[in-house]
Amino acid sequence: MLKTDCKKFIAYFQPFTNTYAPVSVLRRLFEEAIAPDDMVALSVATRPDCLPDDVTALLGELNRRKPVWVELGLQTIHPDTAAYIRRGYDLPVYDDAVRRLHAVGVQVITHIILGLPFETKTDMLQSVRYAGERSDGVKLQLLHVLKGTDLLTDYQDGVFQTLGPEEYAELLCDCIEVLPPHVVVHRLTGDGDKKLLAAPLWSADKKRVLNTINRIMRERDVIQGSRYAVFTANKLKRGSE
Repeated sequence: MLKTDCKKFIAYFQPFTNTYAPVSVLRRLFEEAIAPDDMVALSVATRPDCLPDDVTALLGELNRRKPVWVELGLQTIHPDTAAYIRRGYDLPVYDDAVRRLHAVGVQVITHIILGLPFETKTDMLQSVRYAGERSDGVKLQLLHVLKGTDLLTDYQDGVFQTLGPEEYAELLCDCIEVLPPHVVVHRLTGDGDKKLLAAPLWSADKKRVLNTINRIMRERDVIQGSRYAVFTANKLKRGSE
């Protein structure tokens, strides 16, 4: 649950997949959450492949009472990366989910992970731009390598490296500059469970993370959308070659 001011709140169903239940159960949970007068909106995080038509219809119905936002975990548009992280669905599934949510008036916020193994800066900017062109908002997240995962094994074997703090901050600036100007940036970084975090350990120092991001943004005088037209032109040029 997020506090918007001293009197108003957003009912936030965040961890895991919050549409993975029969619509009758979801209706009871969501209606109860937004019933109080001080609840001004409903935010639901889920997967694009866990949005059957009856759930989408429910979200559209609730949106006519109070604003509803749905967060979708896309992470990347690149099929090789999606297969590596075992995302479990193809890109058209995300596109269809966005289309159906917008059709019932629900706003979409898309999650993108920066620093996924084997992706170049161009790959990541393409994912951010793709999400920005289809979403009402985006959440940008640094890759966290957690204990007890196959990802940690690959990291320890030297298969890939994680981003450094300044590298991540510079990448965030690039992402913001290629996003459409109207898209709301809901998150620039996130916190991993410190008991499970294996890398990058610098990300656990939230003060250092925020100070680095703020400093580099000031130094670069970052303006959202400042490279939006240039990025589009380059993409169209490459497509015609």
